[in-house]
Amino acid sequence: MTEMVNVLRHPLVQVKMTRLRDNSTSPKEFRELVADLARLLFIEASRDLRLVPTHVRSPLADTEGQLLGERIGLFPILRAGLGMANAILDFVPSAEVWHLGLYRDHHSLEPVEYYNKLPPQLKLDRAIVVDPMLATGGSASAVVEILKRREVPRIQFIALIAAPEGVERMRRAFPDVPLYLAALDSHLNSSGYIVPGLGDAGDRQFGTGTPNVESSAEQFCKQDRSPSFRFGNI
Repeated sequence: MTEMVNVLRHPLVQVKMTRLRDNSTSPKEFRELVADLARLLFIEASRDLRLVPTHVRSPLADTEGQLLGERIGLFPILRAGLGMANAILDFVPSAEVWHLGLYRDHHSLEPVEYYNKLPPQLKLDRAIVVDPMLATGGSASAVVEILKRREVPRIQFIALIAAPEGVERMRRAFPDVPLYLAALDSHLNSSGYIVPGLGDAGDRQFGTGTPNVESSAEQFCKQDRSPSFRFGNI
């Protein structure tokens, strides 16, 4: 691919993606695979993290070392991105985690925002948006636009699987945002699902898959009718 669209070809990534796609994979194993792949992708995306020198004392002598010199923010798109963010936190426990809730309207295939508590400004050097799927690119584009308005200087996007349509949309809208993917699939079907894909990443992580039922995000939005209830503004 290109410098801005990075598809990992590592043998371990390919093996884990095969298990991830398999319809017989249990939710427990699915979560573990999501975490493993998120860490592998993060390693690739973080090759150029800025470091600052330090000194430590080993059991034998003083020696030079390195500390992270960047303020990193993780932005999982709810709910499917949670497993990826938690896995990356194992590597960078100092990272901030900010949640953004969007679901895709079944008719328009465009994102609907239902949760956003971001402050007007984010004091970060780098934002990493994580979502298992990059399908139409609607949700990814919406989140990047939110971060751009808050003047985050550097944004990266990590997904396990993508469709060419979503990649093209992101490249057109945000040519400066690099994409890190474990797989780039064939196409989107008429319902906007990635083919061959892996199904609904959120349902498969949390064992909630039920055919022809609205997502939990959609149900949550429609059930609350209180006039005093208000989501955070962009």
